[in-house]
Amino acid sequence: MKNNIIPAIRLTLVCLVFFCGFYTMAVWAVAQLAPGQGKGITVSENGKIHHINVGQSFTNDEYFWSRPSAVDYDAAGSGGSNYGPTNPDHLSEVEERITYFLEKNPEVDRSEIPSDLVTASGSGLDPHISVQAAKIQVNRIANAAGISADELNRLVEKHTEKPLLGLFGTERINVLKLNLEVEKSIRN
Repeated sequence: MKNNIIPAIRLTLVCLVFFCGFYTMAVWAVAQLAPGQGKGITVSENGKIHHINVGQSFTNDEYFWSRPSAVDYDAAGSGGSNYGPTNPDHLSEVEERITYFLEKNPEVDRSEIPSDLVTASGSGLDPHISVQAAKIQVNRIANAAGISADELNRLVEKHTEKPLLGLFGTERINVLKLNLEVEKSIRN
């Protein structure tokens, strides 16, 4: 038994030092090379700091709406609802979101609503929406904000991010960046 306990204790101590010390320092060092030094990417607008890589709630009619969040956009508690696609609670939430969206966007047909406007992401913090999700909101925003639909479509095109290396993912739009541009247009 002594032949097994001593090596197990040694291995435990080596793993403790490695994973609590060396590994942690290596991850910290790599984070220092990233934009924001591991604290996230921020932008300052009107004296307020916004985190670009964390989803935020936009519900006013003059802004592009974000993807819904199961965690109320709380970065400390990232997570999804964990409801399956046939769960009655999930279906009820999605139906409420569809009804609200159609109420605010009466010219849109139910079948045209992109899924990312009515379903939460796996993390609840997705800062992006699809290009289709942005374009379908243009008429509502134009009416509410007093900005022409052409100007809003130009902003959507300007903020469309291409897939990584042209291969990975789909075109998407960071809602915060787009809404900061909309806010500038409203003020002008």
